[in-house]
Amino acid sequence: MKRVVILGGGYGGLNILHGLLENIPKDVHITVVDRNPYHSLKTEFYTIAAGTESDRHARVDFPVHDQVDYVFDEIEKIDVENEQVIIKNLTENIPYDYLVIGLGCEDNYHGIEGAREFTESVQTFAKARSAGYSIGNLGAYKNVTVVGAGLSGIEVASEVRESRSDLNIRLLDRGDTVLKAFDSKIQKYVEKWFKENDVEVIHGANVEYVEKDGVCNNGICYMNDVTVWTAGVRPNFLVRELPFEKDNQDKIIVNDFYQVPHSQNVYVVGDCASADHSPSAQLAGQQGEKIAEVLTAVLHNRVPERPSELKLKGTLGSLGKSDGFGNMMQKPMTGMLPRLAKSGVLWLSKRH
Repeated sequence: MKRVVILGGGYGGLNILHGLLENIPKDVHITVVDRNPYHSLKTEFYTIAAGTESDRHARVDFPVHDQVDYVFDEIEKIDVENEQVIIKNLTENIPYDYLVIGLGCEDNYHGIEGAREFTESVQTFAKARSAGYSIGNLGAYKNVTVVGAGLSGIEVASEVRESRSDLNIRLLDRGDTVLKAFDSKIQKYVEKWFKENDVEVIHGANVEYVEKDGVCNNGICYMNDVTVWTAGVRPNFLVRELPFEKDNQDKIIVNDFYQVPHSQNVYVVGDCASADHSPSAQLAGQQGEKIAEVLTAVLHNRVPERPSELKLKGTLGSLGKSDGFGNMMQKPMTGMLPRLAKSGVLWLSKRH
């Protein structure tokens, strides 16, 4: 039997699995390893943190197939020298002939004192639940600070505002405008939305340290009840430990077939792979489709064709349930239309 092991059942890993199952040889067995017994819709974690949706809203069941086994546990180590994966609560390691690494990312705290210990996060399902518990249990007029004004920070802050009109919400932005990677039309629209909805935005932020009850920024310490960290990510620590060549963001450098150049039975997808595009669910999903095509050919003992160029369709974001923003048809758009489009993408993801 040819043993394929997929680490991570996220957008990339799930698309690879679906692609392989379309035409899987009889002599192939797939093992999927994930900490959760379901595919997590990470793009919806902000709703769990804000308390506007239930857990079930952001879960999708994994496919059932005779040639697929699942291991729901934490990974302790990826042993590429002996081609095996060491699992926390398994007595036997999982060997592989072909390995797919799609373990996603984790928060980058940039060495800031107290950030890891005293902030909430939306990087995993468990952390999003924790954030939702902390925010949901706040009394009236308590203070919530969101650190980071990229897409995640914007969606968390706006969704918390929609969920709790009584809370005092502060957004700390390191730059001179929110959503630095987006068009200026979108930036101005989002800034206006926050002003109209009484969310304080502080630009030029430089968080010096975080305490249990406060955030210190540029010499000013703000009393705070819950702090949510959305100020950058980096690849999963298991990936950073691997002896493969990496870029300046600690992502593994891959060839045109998404393989590690000197270990071509190892494929890397999503936030763990070096790429020209910014990390996103869309990017991981498309990479997953390409890897499935390459790996299917390899498993059928064929020479794989070089994958075609990725064609990303833009980025969508929400401002609560009825407003949003995004790049659609290569144009910046704001309001109800991009919000409906985001809901449509979610609907399709759940019924993939």
